[in-house]
Amino acid sequence: MQFKKIALVFALCLPGLFLTAQGQSAPENWFTKDKAADGVQGTSSDAALKALKAKGKKGQTIIVAVLDSGVDYKHEDLADVMWVNPGEIPGNGIDDDKNGYIDDIHGWNFIGGKDGRNVSHDSYELAREYARLKAKYGDATSGSDKKEFAYWQTIKSDFEQKRGELEGQKAMVDAYFSSFEEAIATAKKELGKSTVSSDDVEALKNGSDAAKEAAAVLERGFSNGLTEENVAEQKEQAGDYFSGGLEYGYNPDFNPRDIVGDNYNDLSNRSYGNSDVKGPDSFHGTHVAGIIAASRNNDKGIQGVADNVRIMSVRCVPDGDERDKDVANAIRYAVDNGASIINMSFGKGYSPSKEYVDEAVKYAAEHDVLLVHAAGNDAESNDVEPNFPNDKYTKKGGLFKPKNAPNWLEVGALHWRTGERSVANFSNYGKTNVDIFSPGVALYSTIPEGGYGNASGTSMASPAAAGVAAIIRSYYPELNAKQVKSIMETSVVKQTGEVFKPGSTEKVPFSDLCASGGVVSATNAIALAEKTAPKKNKKAIWQAAGLGKSGKTKVVTP
Repeated sequence: MQFKKIALVFALCLPGLFLTAQGQSAPENWFTKDKAADGVQGTSSDAALKALKAKGKKGQTIIVAVLDSGVDYKHEDLADVMWVNPGEIPGNGIDDDKNGYIDDIHGWNFIGGKDGRNVSHDSYELAREYARLKAKYGDATSGSDKKEFAYWQTIKSDFEQKRGELEGQKAMVDAYFSSFEEAIATAKKELGKSTVSSDDVEALKNGSDAAKEAAAVLERGFSNGLTEENVAEQKEQAGDYFSGGLEYGYNPDFNPRDIVGDNYNDLSNRSYGNSDVKGPDSFHGTHVAGIIAASRNNDKGIQGVADNVRIMSVRCVPDGDERDKDVANAIRYAVDNGASIINMSFGKGYSPSKEYVDEAVKYAAEHDVLLVHAAGNDAESNDVEPNFPNDKYTKKGGLFKPKNAPNWLEVGALHWRTGERSVANFSNYGKTNVDIFSPGVALYSTIPEGGYGNASGTSMASPAAAGVAAIIRSYYPELNAKQVKSIMETSVVKQTGEVFKPGSTEKVPFSDLCASGGVVSATNAIALAEKTAPKKNKKAIWQAAGLGKSGKTKVVTP
């Protein structure tokens, strides 16, 4: 599921709705700023790049793959930083570089069909598992496979609960908007005015019983940013949110996979999809790409965290839950086509084919590729609740094999505020399973059709951290992925004192929320990278020998 910011302004406790109080705004481009220099705890990438240039260091261009909903590769702030496949001739309908993908100029789309159609909505993995197992067990009270039947019972209970909760929330929100609209009408009648604003609440409190009731409703709405002018828009957005969940997400009968046209159960099949790396809704992926690498020298829009980056768009995330097969093949595509870092701003609660994703993660580790992943937006502990994909292998694979991926960085979201509210109230956390925190609230970045806008979520925190990793990999290319991960964790700005635990009023030490106990710092990271001796790096050895990343001879067309 894309970790999107839903711009609803009513104060309701709905998962995924991230509210910002009126009258507060984040400092411009805060995610690249430095606390000492700018008073805000950004990534410090501006200061780090300035220091590197002062030393006369020159970085290498590296590829960062954005596994997401798609990227608007024509955006004015991204066009110059998009990866261009050097072995492919645009639009000729031929797989020129023989990599198995026709016309993959800026990346590949694993949720599109050969006929050019694209998956926009998809169901949640919970609904897909419910549909699969219901067809097998139905209303049975037992099964011969006790383990699977117990799993079915869990799935059935969870699905019915989640869909029921969403239906209840929809009813509550519908009632809320109706009461606000009725209160506006009542206020106009009571006060004899054609428009009503927050300035009229006090007058209503001194009126009739109906006026007093209207005042209470309006006061709550106005305090959370709802107005007579925007109520229709917000009502429509709420409708879209719930229709997406009920018509697509939690609908076990909805299955758009025929658009892709593959045999989904054939996990070995990697040659499917199309070359449309933008897709029907690229808001999420375009925003993520801009945070990482929006051009820093074109005097337009914003500046991304890193320079010397080329963005590879690999579309595998619909409006709904991504599928394990697509995620695994997207990782492999990115690795095979030269990515040094892969950003993954998505997640879900179930992963029935996790072993296949694990194999792709291991493949990335073998080829020295760093994976950066968003921790999730449910204000839950990833040490307790599962969030997939993750770095824990389902099968260890041998006595001396690692249980966890050594090339994986899990990222929680930081607020632009400091002090006890410095952690985003929606962010997942975990002293074991979340590594660091990074800017993730009100990040202003690129959006489709040449625009710019704010979004919040660990989806934004992950690319901010990936951008810092890109700086290290660019200016210190001799360091391998495992070293970069270690450097980023070791060089964090440690946070002292207590903060509000996401989703609660409880205060806890910041160190309880992630393994490193701190927030990402590009200045600290490059200082540590400067002192770090390189270890054996297969990728660098292969590249120096003129070989491809897999060790095979790489053919480059002049």
